[in-house]
Amino acid sequence: MAAVEQSYPIGGSRYFQRASFTGNASEYFGIWIVNILLTIVTLGIYSAWAKVRRNRYFYGNTVLLGHSFEYHAKGKQILIGRLIVFGFLIVVNILSHVAPLAVLAIWPVMLVVFPWFLMRGLRFNARVTSYRNVRFDFVGTYGGAFKAIFLGALVTVVSVGLLSPIASRWYYKYIFDNLRYGDRPFSTEPRLGAIYKVFGATIVIAIGCGLILGFVAGALGLFHGMLTRSAGAGLSAGHFVILLNFLAYIAAGLYYRASIRNVIWSATTIDRRHQLRSDLGRRRYMWIAVSNVIVTLVTLGLMRPWAAVRMQRFLTEHTAVHVDGEIGVVFDQIRSTGNAISAEYLDVDGFDFGF
Repeated sequence: MAAVEQSYPIGGSRYFQRASFTGNASEYFGIWIVNILLTIVTLGIYSAWAKVRRNRYFYGNTVLLGHSFEYHAKGKQILIGRLIVFGFLIVVNILSHVAPLAVLAIWPVMLVVFPWFLMRGLRFNARVTSYRNVRFDFVGTYGGAFKAIFLGALVTVVSVGLLSPIASRWYYKYIFDNLRYGDRPFSTEPRLGAIYKVFGATIVIAIGCGLILGFVAGALGLFHGMLTRSAGAGLSAGHFVILLNFLAYIAAGLYYRASIRNVIWSATTIDRRHQLRSDLGRRRYMWIAVSNVIVTLVTLGLMRPWAAVRMQRFLTEHTAVHVDGEIGVVFDQIRSTGNAISAEYLDVDGFDFGF
């Protein structure tokens, strides 16, 4: 299936080229079902190779400017990384039973170690990804990860959430400002006001939906209780209120996720020349995410491949780039100075925390 490139103007004469996704659910179903069966038969060991097969399919069908991305990780790398993390968790679990007080000392250690895992995971995922035969890279340091994760969380908690947009900005700048395509840097300068606008709208949605749904559910529960005079009915109504409020917060979270992606990606450049763009429709994103979960549950997981392809196509088709200059010349220059595919890049730990 050939990819169809689309362009659209943003900001006067500037045109952005949309990405496209050429995969389909029937193709991916074959990969998915084999991955599931082999993972079950091998008691989970094959899951590392399953992730490689999955990512190679999705990366290989994500097309931008006529070329697809490539994923070069090996299952053995990811398995080793997972075994290290799993072994660490086993040690923590054993200590919690043998010496419960020791766990109190371990948690601070985990807070310190987690940014390192995140940094290594971002580096691994970047270095095993290529586009037009040029490898990505991630040069973030542990100190930057510590600020983005630990200090960001601390600022959020101390401010009762009021400074969480600042923490979010630290986090996304850490990721994008340390990302490289060859030797060309990514950078993002999202406006703090735009992040606060998204944050405020998310709070309003969560509270508003929660109040409305809670009021409606409470009224229905009270009416039902008056009719039946059943204590059990009142308890069910209370659970129903909790469920509806939980759904309201899920809706707010999905709204935030789509909105913040638009803000961050649209403030990102490559080599300070080439502009990225994201224009996800928030209501459409929320509908796809929720309906995917419902369909997957109703079909006992069999429609999961369809749901995954559906979401990937939506995200891809609402991502675009404006290349400043003649496309062929720009990429020839990047290849001549950047990091071409090299076997040495595969010799990194397989901590596969995603971008």
